[in-house]
Amino acid sequence: MLSISLCMIVKNEEEVLEQCLNSVFHLCDEIIIVDTGSTDKTKEIAEKFTDKIYDFKWIDDFSAARNFAFSKANMDYILWLDADDVLRKEDQKKLEALKLSLDPSVDAVSMNYILEFDEYGNPSFYFRRNRLVKRINNFKWIGPVHEYLEVSGNIFSSDIAVVHRKSDKAGSDQSVGRNLRIYEKRIKAGEDFSPRDLYYYANELKDNNQYKKAIIYYREFLATKKGWIEDNIRACLYMAESYAILGDKDEEVEILLKSFTYDVPRSESCCRLGDHFKAKKDFQTAVFWYNTAVLNKPQTPQGFHNESYSTWYPHLSLCVCHWELGNVEKSIEHNEIVKEFRPNDPQVLFNKRFFEDYLSKNKT
Repeated sequence: MLSISLCMIVKNEEEVLEQCLNSVFHLCDEIIIVDTGSTDKTKEIAEKFTDKIYDFKWIDDFSAARNFAFSKANMDYILWLDADDVLRKEDQKKLEALKLSLDPSVDAVSMNYILEFDEYGNPSFYFRRNRLVKRINNFKWIGPVHEYLEVSGNIFSSDIAVVHRKSDKAGSDQSVGRNLRIYEKRIKAGEDFSPRDLYYYANELKDNNQYKKAIIYYREFLATKKGWIEDNIRACLYMAESYAILGDKDEEVEILLKSFTYDVPRSESCCRLGDHFKAKKDFQTAVFWYNTAVLNKPQTPQGFHNESYSTWYPHLSLCVCHWELGNVEKSIEHNEIVKEFRPNDPQVLFNKRFFEDYLSKNKT
């Protein structure tokens, strides 16, 4: 059976750290906590689970802190989590089984990272991350912010999921402004940005409502032609979102179409195009794009994936479009499909009652 070192970096995480550690401590053979300057009870909570707590002076560099934490590990594999991550009961059992069965030739294990659930408890926004890595490979974290773990070799894609659960405390998540400040500090220092830096800096600008400036950096990122396919597509989607907020519909459509030059049309791009034509009351064209969204549902999404765009959302939109086109049976058919995903959705139930009333009044 393999052994696991849990490595975490923390700062002022008293509201979430205990729920995180409670979900994994019994699966880990060693817990490494690196504190970057907490002023609350974070360390006291950590002491309930481990005596391996280290201080690390914060230098605006997440990779430096994470690599320091990794350097303290002693077990076969390293598992990394953030303080607001948890493993649900079913995923704890899967990780326990993985400890018993993992082939030692595996260099890294990827897991789904679930950021959001819908109101029915189904994952709605998620992507994959390499979470468990072989210690002796000495894999390193790269980048001071929006850091990534550079891995290679035999990577196993598991069905284990890590769930992101933010604190309910107002203002507890300072990452948006903090990350932007780190990037701008690097710019002032004259640092050259990699394509990845350009992409994530643009994301931070967008998240701070600086849409025009974000678009400039997204375009600069795409112009390098060195981005990961998923980041290229996501850059197009975020640019489209920015253009929509700025009220520039033509540019929104143009950049959505550009996303198709990187890979097969993604469901989210297709739905956004469908929304554009539906708003213009060009329902036939909208139907084409919503149908394309359904047909292009990814089997194993690698980048950020919003489940709604490939499941219920295009069908709900098709319900509306077909009704407007006079295709009553197709409209009813798509509403029933939405019901499979969202059985108690108020809009679906309203539509069902509406159709039943309509059909009763129009019996031949």
